[in-house]
Amino acid sequence: MPARSWGVLIVLCGAIFLEGIDVAMLNVALPSIRADLGLSTGVLSGVVSAYVLGYGGFMLLGGRAADLLGRRRMFLIWLGVFLAFSGLGGFAHEGWVLLVARFVTGVAAAFMTPAGLSLLTTTFPEGPQRNRALLIYAGTAAGGFALGLVIGGLLTAFGWRWVFFAPVLLSLVILLAAIPLLKGSPSDPLPSGPRGGGFDAAGALSVTGAMMLLVYGVVRLEHPSDNWPLTAATFLGGLALLGVFVAVERRSTRPLVRLGILRSGALVRANVTAALLTASFFGFQFLVTLYLQELRGWSTIQTGLALLAAAADVVLAPTLTPWLVNRYGNAKVVLGGLLSGLLAYALFLGVGLDWTYAAMLPSMLLIGLMFAFVYGPLTIVATDGIAPEEQGLASGLINTSFQFGAALGLSMVTAVNVAALGDETTAESGLTALRTALAVPVTATLLAAVVAAYGLRKHMGTRKADRVPIDA
Repeated sequence: MPARSWGVLIVLCGAIFLEGIDVAMLNVALPSIRADLGLSTGVLSGVVSAYVLGYGGFMLLGGRAADLLGRRRMFLIWLGVFLAFSGLGGFAHEGWVLLVARFVTGVAAAFMTPAGLSLLTTTFPEGPQRNRALLIYAGTAAGGFALGLVIGGLLTAFGWRWVFFAPVLLSLVILLAAIPLLKGSPSDPLPSGPRGGGFDAAGALSVTGAMMLLVYGVVRLEHPSDNWPLTAATFLGGLALLGVFVAVERRSTRPLVRLGILRSGALVRANVTAALLTASFFGFQFLVTLYLQELRGWSTIQTGLALLAAAADVVLAPTLTPWLVNRYGNAKVVLGGLLSGLLAYALFLGVGLDWTYAAMLPSMLLIGLMFAFVYGPLTIVATDGIAPEEQGLASGLINTSFQFGAALGLSMVTAVNVAALGDETTAESGLTALRTALAVPVTATLLAAVVAAYGLRKHMGTRKADRVPIDA
């Protein structure tokens, strides 16, 4: 690749690394934030939920805005917003300031992330070069989540505010590099406004409202006994707005989302698998954190280092995965990765209070294999064959699926763990509840493997149908 293309890839990888490390570092710092600011459990939970709400609610709109308003423009503007509001969180002395800062930071990530991914898919031509770039990008994203736990633990030792200030410094470096590197990119014509001069405002409002309500409903699942009628009403409201959105898009002459894009079976399967993948991983990561810190008494730094083995995909994704994809195809690699994850979670079902780290290591390494073999190839499948003017939309869809799945996985394992624990407070009861909750990542990965196997069967059937017999 030319040096400029490498520069663009490094900038875009830096942005997705920033998004991953920002989330992971904050999760580690939450106990220190509560102790310093005297926040209630509800406000502390809201600090996490506010980001998820902004990110998941605006992601689809953010992806389409990149197509209509310019990918470079959206990437740079919202990277600047991310920088500003991350800094605001670092200066917070009251809970409401943190809530505002995290919500707007989530919205900024919702616009910045699909813009960055669509810049990548339109900068690199479809084929081996784009696949290699996407696999490096995916490995960097996953590495951000894993390294964020370790870095967050180190920064929190100096003061929790550095968890907010560190992303400000990283954002500034990326922004200064992105301005010249992305200038005049042939993949981004930077239209002066939506094509044709129209903008589907009704579609934008209805889909954003629907996604925010659905994500909020998923977050409320963490406490199923807490005002369940409100949770049910939230889901019903989200589904109703989704129905309004579909009706609006069918009648619109310039729809925000062309519904025909969902006729692609490969794209739909990739998005379903993406949601199940992150549901399993983030649910498992949460349970392992509970196990190591609450049941075993490990420090945040020790916990982060224990999970570091799961970041093996940082090395494998740009090296081994491209070779496997070229040799066996995306479908087989994805299925192999999901089976690795299923084995990882199954091995951890036998976890005990006296387990050594050596007993946990196989699961961590297998999870690294799963992410290396699944995350990047899914992104390839979700964006392959999509017209350049809809790459932002495709990027928004796959990132929405990743984010929605993460929120769902966290909520489900929390709900099952709390229900299984009941009023018991012993270490043995905590371990039993944790083993019960491990059924969530196991089930999610099993379902994902079934979807992937069906996709592989369809792919093989298509290839057979395309073969033309040669007469003797």
